[in-house]
Amino acid sequence: MQIKTIKHQHQTMEEKLNTLRAGVLGSNDGILTVVGVLVSVAAATSNSFTIFIAGLSDLLACAFSMAVGEYASVSTQKDTEKSVVAKEQHLLKTDFQGELEAVQAYYHSKGLTSDLSLKIAEDLMKKKPLATVLKVKYNIELGHYLDPWAAAFSSLFAAALGGILPLMAMTFVNGFYKWPMTIAAVAASSALTALISSKLGDGDTKVAIIRNIVIGLITIAIHYGVGKLF
Repeated sequence: MQIKTIKHQHQTMEEKLNTLRAGVLGSNDGILTVVGVLVSVAAATSNSFTIFIAGLSDLLACAFSMAVGEYASVSTQKDTEKSVVAKEQHLLKTDFQGELEAVQAYYHSKGLTSDLSLKIAEDLMKKKPLATVLKVKYNIELGHYLDPWAAAFSSLFAAALGGILPLMAMTFVNGFYKWPMTIAAVAASSALTALISSKLGDGDTKVAIIRNIVIGLITIAIHYGVGKLF
């Protein structure tokens, strides 16, 4: 029996969500880390150039760090999925009956009768044996692997964008409005990230937004205190 791996060009929902997830995490991390450095430095010095360089350096470091982390994490998952595919290809050649029984057991566990489960399993194993066992046993869709590069770039750009508003507010707004605008920028960025993440996870949007804003404000308070100490 010759088993062929079919490659699809379109993205599955899981692949799209993984890219969006990486972006949301990158954005949130970009906001908090950049704000932490900006506030600490701004509390210790009023030199705008020093504040800008510190914030920019942290923004770049955070963005690249998040991207590398996502690439390594998703690459590991992709390698694991490929290993599973190779394992199932081997089992289909050496223990086809066992694979058939696994598919039958899956449909039987869904409430179908043994006879009907067997008929469905036999039909699927004749048409798409590898795709069937991967879906049934591991919930993997044949030909689709999570893309580490997509996750890395999503996290990279999101982290940079997440930190850019606080950076601009802190370095380009002068006088009395500097701190209020920085706090507002943090709140707006945190709220947007929470909105996106809650929609992706089908969670409570209001709770997510309030939680993210509170975390951002706490981050400002802690780092402001650290900056004042020195």
